[in-house]
Amino acid sequence: MNIYIRSANQQDVPIIATLVNGFAAKDLMLPRSEESIFQSLPNWTVAVEEGHPQRELLPASSQLLGCGSLVGLTEQLAEIRSLAVATKGQGKGIGRRIVQELVRLAKERGFAQICALTLQEAFFEKLGFQIIDRWSISPKLWQECIYCPKFHRCDEVAVARNLRDDIPIDEVNTAQTSAWSPLLKWQAWQPLKLAYNKKPIQLDEE
Repeated sequence: MNIYIRSANQQDVPIIATLVNGFAAKDLMLPRSEESIFQSLPNWTVAVEEGHPQRELLPASSQLLGCGSLVGLTEQLAEIRSLAVATKGQGKGIGRRIVQELVRLAKERGFAQICALTLQEAFFEKLGFQIIDRWSISPKLWQECIYCPKFHRCDEVAVARNLRDDIPIDEVNTAQTSAWSPLLKWQAWQPLKLAYNKKPIQLDEE
């Protein structure tokens, strides 16, 4: 099997949506509409199987084995989202290669740090990420999370990786007077944190 990592194109959009929404149906990630994927297409990376001797006989969906997107949260902080690998492609290092490509893209675009919310923190740690306090991440991330059905019982772990060598990760977390302070520890996340800690209202059944 020859696997290639490339930028997504318009033909990939419905296949990406099917792959991502399959995992979303299992509460493993947030769903994505075809329209939202199309609008953010330059931010998507896919893994495809090429060189199959009977490729022309295969449905297009069998050739796309994985995907992931890069979302800018601030001018310096980016997030990896919708990292998904089809069952057929699992165990072949596809997720690792997609993350590496998204890291490369983040560096190319001038971001200083990249983060993710994940259920597989060990996977990201092997790729140079470190576990951080989830509330140290930009509130722009949480503004989307608040719509997630798992918001009040979120079991995802926040991880981050520096893309610059001049600032250690512990300074990213504390962010007192460093250049990272615009990224983290914003007062704006306080309402989101209160919403997260507030239990949903339970109505008495009559």
